[in-house]
Amino acid sequence: MKRNINNKDVVLVFDVGTQGARCMIIDDNGNMLGKHKISYEKPYYSKELEWAEQDPDFYYYKICECSMALKERIPDVFQNIRAISISTIRDTIVCVDRKGRALRPAILWLDKRMAKGAPKINPVNRIAVKAVGMEKEMDLQFKKSHCNWIMENEPEIWDRTYKCLYLSGYLTFKMTGNMVDAVASMVGRLPFDYKKRTYLSSRALTYPVFPVCKDKLPSLYETGEVMGEITEKMSKDSGIKEGLPVIATGSDKACELLGLGCIDESRAAVSLGTQATLSFTTKKYMEIQRFIPPFDSLVPGYYNPEYEIYRGYWLISWFKREFGKHEELIAKSKGISVEEILDETLSQIPPGCEGLIFQPYFTPNMTMPNARGGIFGFSDVHTRHHIYRAIVEGINYALMDGLKVMKEKLGKPFKFIALGGGGSQSDEICQITADMYGIPTVRTSNYEAAGIGGAIVAFVSIGRFKDYKEAVEAIVHDERIFYPNKELTRFYHKIYNKVYGKIFNHMKPLYKTLNEVHKDMSKHRG
Repeated sequence: MKRNINNKDVVLVFDVGTQGARCMIIDDNGNMLGKHKISYEKPYYSKELEWAEQDPDFYYYKICECSMALKERIPDVFQNIRAISISTIRDTIVCVDRKGRALRPAILWLDKRMAKGAPKINPVNRIAVKAVGMEKEMDLQFKKSHCNWIMENEPEIWDRTYKCLYLSGYLTFKMTGNMVDAVASMVGRLPFDYKKRTYLSSRALTYPVFPVCKDKLPSLYETGEVMGEITEKMSKDSGIKEGLPVIATGSDKACELLGLGCIDESRAAVSLGTQATLSFTTKKYMEIQRFIPPFDSLVPGYYNPEYEIYRGYWLISWFKREFGKHEELIAKSKGISVEEILDETLSQIPPGCEGLIFQPYFTPNMTMPNARGGIFGFSDVHTRHHIYRAIVEGINYALMDGLKVMKEKLGKPFKFIALGGGGSQSDEICQITADMYGIPTVRTSNYEAAGIGGAIVAFVSIGRFKDYKEAVEAIVHDERIFYPNKELTRFYHKIYNKVYGKIFNHMKPLYKTLNEVHKDMSKHRG
């Protein structure tokens, strides 16, 4: 006899993204019994060009609003919650005083401000760093550290900082009253040793790059450990029962990887979210991009090597805003989403977009600091629908750089690539991805993969499953597999090898000059 879901133990999962927040109630079969999503009207604000800040309490009130909405909608299910987990965007810094009050706005991961100094490395170590080609990378990482910028530009704020938290740690404090965080949430620019899963010693060679003393950092918990319990205030604000355990999980991408069923080297994951990533789970410690470590997996003893494109499916939002007004009107009249209208156009544009190629580097990463986005190959046949498909193909081309390195490092190809994020809802995008990579792509039954990953950890923590393998088998369900068209794979690989893969190196000196010219103009205006 089937058990009544209203009497079934469930977990509550928060997923805090760049553009919106979600609250989900999930059972031990992976069923989404309830979800409430809030899209931010203003994800961040910019006091200066290329800054990105937000009031950290903004995120707290959004998750409380989501939770309260679910309680009102499904009170019978809500009362059966056994545990809470949370995943958030990465590398988003919050400085707090001894009482946990934010001293300044949170600085988001996509903020591009730069510190002006350099790491204080002694002469002997500087020679060693230079010998292995790390000097420029270490100097750049120092400049991109938001903590270093605060130390230089807001020393009074830094002096008053009791703890320097990621957004995950700040929200954990708001829920439990404890200034703690999960090991697998340590993704960003703090002094963390990813190989040893602990903070760097002040004597470590790379410590001067992110010189934040250990006293200013939160205590860390391993995946599945209880970080604290829901406080009276959090209960009042969110409707969640006071005293429920808050379980240590990890960053949004770590949760998403587990939620897509990637627990070994046979299955990689592509996240088609705001930030596009290609990653997998392995026991081997390996760097896919030079000097960028693999992040800690939710599965103890494993790592998540990753290749990222900062502006992934945010580009779809950009396209809709700048070019999709007509489709918005059609979607509104039909009572469907704009994405459904745009997806219909994907099949109308031939593979390769009749020579149009898109570079998605709207926000360059550390390995391409001067890169810019671009569209290459325009002719009089092209329409805005060509641009839309070129964006989808361009993100995949960019991730193919990482796929190539991963295959070389592993010595074997992946058997499957699981797709997560909003883009995975599109059959056309799933098929294009399979055709471009030449590997079957998998869509799971629930595209909210980060939420599923958080639920897996919570259920293992409360003893519902003995380990992550058993939990994944019970909770992650493949809905559909998209098999590649081999002829199209050869076609795409020819474009990648002969054209796309060569564009950046040809444009690199021009990107650098362009950025320098604009910096000079900004100084002149200032």
